[in-house]
Amino acid sequence: MAREASILLLPADRPRVSQLVFFVLGCLTTTAFAPFGLSLLIPVLLLPFLYVCLTNSPRDSAKHAFWFGFGLFLSGTYWIYISVAVFGKAPLWIALLLMLGLVLLMSFYLWLTGWLISRLARGEPWLLLAAAPAVWVLAEWARGWLLTGFPWMALGYSQVDSALAGWAPVIGVYGVSALLVLSVAAVLVALLTRDRQQWIAIAIVVLPWLVGAVLKTADWTESAGKPVTATLIQGGISQDRKWLAEQFQPTLDYYRKATRRAANSDIVVWPEVAIPSVSDRVGAYIDSLESDSRITGQTILFGILERDTERTLEPKIYNSIVAVNGEKRQVYRKRHLVPFGEYFPVPAKVREWLRMLSLPHSDLSAGAAVQELIATRDGVELAVAICYEDAYGAEQLYALPDAALLINVSNDAWFGDSIAAHQHLQIARMRALEVGRYSIRATNTGISAFIGPDGKILDSGPQFEPVTLTMQVEPRKGSTPYASSGNWSILSVCFLVLLALWFRGRANL
Repeated sequence: MAREASILLLPADRPRVSQLVFFVLGCLTTTAFAPFGLSLLIPVLLLPFLYVCLTNSPRDSAKHAFWFGFGLFLSGTYWIYISVAVFGKAPLWIALLLMLGLVLLMSFYLWLTGWLISRLARGEPWLLLAAAPAVWVLAEWARGWLLTGFPWMALGYSQVDSALAGWAPVIGVYGVSALLVLSVAAVLVALLTRDRQQWIAIAIVVLPWLVGAVLKTADWTESAGKPVTATLIQGGISQDRKWLAEQFQPTLDYYRKATRRAANSDIVVWPEVAIPSVSDRVGAYIDSLESDSRITGQTILFGILERDTERTLEPKIYNSIVAVNGEKRQVYRKRHLVPFGEYFPVPAKVREWLRMLSLPHSDLSAGAAVQELIATRDGVELAVAICYEDAYGAEQLYALPDAALLINVSNDAWFGDSIAAHQHLQIARMRALEVGRYSIRATNTGISAFIGPDGKILDSGPQFEPVTLTMQVEPRKGSTPYASSGNWSILSVCFLVLLALWFRGRANL
């Protein structure tokens, strides 16, 4: 007992050692996400986090939460360094500055989470049960939008294969995060209470998982017609070769030949910027694709940079998906751009400095928030997301329930052989699960995959190799509860809980 007591008193007696422990716990939390998939570790790792918030002052709780976040985001998003330094060719100090700056910013949200949970719980286990999930989810949501947003590493993504995944079509990824934190907080309440209260807490621990397991058997959407044959093509061209002049023609030849070999497919999907050029420089090539699609009846979707000079003195360049189906040409323009990757939120003088350092400094333009859906020749409408914007599930909901299939194209070659591609695939799986649609995901170097409406991977190819995958997918219709309400249902509940706890605390002063 004395030994147990000394461990429990560690945050107060030896705060620096305790904060180091929390940094390690944060690092270990990364293993709950892809590619490791140790999702059931999260309850074990979150338990000390919530215990400290319950038993320590808001200030001490915030410090511990910060170091937990620093470990989580340093270990979970270190691949940003690979993108900036290895493939972006930025100086080492700039790459480290950008990576650590983002890690520190994301850790601040955990600092605020720890402070608020401790402040609102006031050392009372049952108040912790209300405060912890509400604060955690609002913080996750806020860091996904404020200051351009970075929604990576939301806890709900780690549960895409667990029983809690059954809740995703009902309350989305943030709802899954809320129930995960709720069940962990209930474990703590059960350990600290007795008799009837303990049994109520145990029921709260178990109920989300049991209901989630039942919800996983539900089919929220239904068939919208006969299956279509779809092919995804992955060039397997590394980022350091993608834009080389000698690689340009072989790239064009590879994608066109692979498409011709899939002549029986209704839909063919190429990756993000599969054609490494601006659209007005490869007009003849695009015309040839249109001619091919006119003969085969296919709808070919390919990524390219698209230049628009019609409505502005300064030409705008978009990261686009162009679709040809033999009848018309359609375009989807990426809406949610990557800061410091596709646009630079810095003053003009800083841009000149970037130019002097031979760093990328030009901005791409964002597409409209709501765009006309791409449709196949047979009228199957598609919801398209390009790379990073797939992490913003609520932004895609405008396309539903009209869209019968999801299309996700990406270029995770920027992150080398890191965990980023696996995490991104996990995010794409959550998007399919939330809205009950099949997803066709084509990437430049992997991981390309077909995903079912239950979030399961139906087929996928190896990374860093040329891959062509073909299978039949079923267009779906109808709306999941999440597709109808988005994040507002779970956010409203969390906000009301937060308000109630805040006013309760004010009344007790």
